[in-house]
Amino acid sequence: MFVITDVNQDMDVTVAGAGPVGLLLAAELALAGVSVQVLERRTEPDDAMKAQGINIPTAEALDRRGLLPAAAQMQRETLARTGAPGGWVGDRAPGAVSRFTGHFAGMSLDPELVDWSDPDFTAHAAASGVRLVPQPRLEALLAEHVARLGVPVHRGVEVVAVEDTGDGVLVGTAAGPVRTGWLVGCDGGHSAVRRLAGIEFPGAAPELTGYQAVADIAEPSGLADGWVWSAAGVYRCGPQPGRIAVMEFGAVADRTAPVTLAELQASLRRVSGTDVTLTALRAPASRWSDNTRQAATYRSGRILLAGDAAHVHPPFGGQGLNLGAGDAMNLGWKLAAVIAGRSPENLLDSYDAERRPLGTWVMSWTRAQIAVLRGDAKSAALREVVADLLNTRDGTTHAVKKIAGVTQRIDLPGNHELIGRYAPDLWLRDGSRLADHGHDGKFLLLDRSPDGKFARLATAWPERVRSLTECDPPHAHPSDMPHGHPSDTTDSHPSGMSDGLPVGMLVRPDGVVAWACTSVDDQAIADLSTALHRWAGARPV
Repeated sequence: MFVITDVNQDMDVTVAGAGPVGLLLAAELALAGVSVQVLERRTEPDDAMKAQGINIPTAEALDRRGLLPAAAQMQRETLARTGAPGGWVGDRAPGAVSRFTGHFAGMSLDPELVDWSDPDFTAHAAASGVRLVPQPRLEALLAEHVARLGVPVHRGVEVVAVEDTGDGVLVGTAAGPVRTGWLVGCDGGHSAVRRLAGIEFPGAAPELTGYQAVADIAEPSGLADGWVWSAAGVYRCGPQPGRIAVMEFGAVADRTAPVTLAELQASLRRVSGTDVTLTALRAPASRWSDNTRQAATYRSGRILLAGDAAHVHPPFGGQGLNLGAGDAMNLGWKLAAVIAGRSPENLLDSYDAERRPLGTWVMSWTRAQIAVLRGDAKSAALREVVADLLNTRDGTTHAVKKIAGVTQRIDLPGNHELIGRYAPDLWLRDGSRLADHGHDGKFLLLDRSPDGKFARLATAWPERVRSLTECDPPHAHPSDMPHGHPSDTTDSHPSGMSDGLPVGMLVRPDGVVAWACTSVDDQAIADLSTALHRWAGARPV
């Protein structure tokens, strides 16, 4: 347990929770020059089996901060340790991994049915090959990232009280009181910050208990391969040896206690109808439920919520991890801008407005899978209908795009099709990639106008906006990117961009396109000025 002198008493932001969401948020704040610390009630990182991969927006967030090569190395290590799981297919290079599909309600999505030439995929080529990064490995990567940025992470410090004083937050902890400018709860579905702040958490109570584990099985041949349904629930063995997933309907277990071998074995026996014997757990198992809730607000004064503290749902497809990562990227630069006085406090209203609809969608997407997974006759009939739809090129492509996150869009003003979407993976004429220029978390302004009109306008924000013109000197890009040549990404592109690039594009620090145009005229200049004032804040004096 840390004593009071270990915890900083005067920080701009205190983040509760040192999981991937809390660490990513802390890194974004530190990158923007904000003083930030992380408090974590656990004394050691959580190595329980959870999300096994990341979606494309999360991979691209790592890419923009220069972390994708490290993530790619973690993927290689994971594949070497476990072997390629179902849903991954290799490209022409032996052993290479390029595509991930996943499943919908236990129905595997066939990679051969996916239209990989769809512009929503080809616009995000570089990150698409780095998806198999398990949650504990991602957490380790981000822990190294915040350490390099000088962010202190205090373990064994539990938040026990909060008080918003109007000009800051008093945080009661097991190590003593802490005063901070802002408090962000990234402390999970049972968030102490949310509870202590009095933020309601409406939704649906759990009706099932699920488990993920890797175990030694005495006679694995007694269990069927793949997903198997029964009246009691659903289970799957594989694709890696010893990998077990169990969902038992009507059972609501205590999620605060560690999963024991006996508990997992009993649930698997009830669902499978066998007398299977598990002899050992190879790593800590995880337990989850279909508890589905969303915070009434993501912000109450100087207290904010992100990740599972703001929304919980069944974990299909690792959607919770990726949704939380998006929260952190969206909130980080906005909170930093408010703290620095560059933007008014109402900028934080856009955090809830932009992230809530995505959280609502994920809740619906995962709840629909629960309905399809149930063991009753009606759900079985529905499962057949859904399986038929997923066994088509259009159906599989649609589902994989949703899982991958490439269709995500937030509602922003403007008519260009890119506005509100994550910026495409673009190669510039100097041989660099757009993501290569985002390592320091600034806004990126792509200017392809003949006379640099867009870049000249942005000179009023020199510390916040980096302008990229075709005459800029080359910037090196990582040599070990999964896609190593511009031809990998420019042959196909979203419609309206003749060579894959708009004439002008403003990208926020979270990767979202705030403005884009296809021609240079007075309206384009006016729209860019509006976007810069709205998102980059007031011009420096």
